[in-house]
Amino acid sequence: MESKRTSPIGRPRGFDADEALERAVRVFWAQGYEGASLDDLTGAMGITRTSMYRAFGNKEELFRQALQRYTEGPASYVARALGQPTAREVATTFLAGAIRSTTQPDCPAGCLGVQGSLAAGESGRRARDLLAAWREGGTAYLRERFQRAVDEGDLPVGADPGLLARYLMTVANGIAVQAAGGTAADELQLVADMALQTWPPARS
Repeated sequence: MESKRTSPIGRPRGFDADEALERAVRVFWAQGYEGASLDDLTGAMGITRTSMYRAFGNKEELFRQALQRYTEGPASYVARALGQPTAREVATTFLAGAIRSTTQPDCPAGCLGVQGSLAAGESGRRARDLLAAWREGGTAYLRERFQRAVDEGDLPVGADPGLLARYLMTVANGIAVQAAGGTAADELQLVADMALQTWPPARS
């Protein structure tokens, strides 16, 4: 039911926009962009289509805002990982965060950024492209962080920051797919541990 609230600019609004967006995140996360119908979304958000359009624009714009909310929430481990003091700690924190966020018992399994629109028809093309850019952005942040590690002497001179970033993102994406298929967190941690065994040592 839509509760009576007042928007920041004084116009009456019949719902909590933040809560509605949070619920939309869960629907997109569980069903993907094309799998989430407007009825699914508005039903979960507790609002009418008219209210959704007025507050969030169309479905594509709602998905864009939901992805931003997801980035700031379940996927915030990426930012935490980038702030770690060494490249190995970046990689360890990144993979641990990927496992934790994709296997939370109270959330959909997997990753919204990976499964949200991998295979899409024409109606989902923009969502697919948005997620591809989102993943590439994460890879770019990792590459920049590992380049800094090379420059600072934390990684050996011969280390390839771009390849390390791509490797780490590929492992994390695989973890998300496996989690969506029901693989348990402890098994995924073993995969992460194996991946880190080949991590280049810090320069002595």
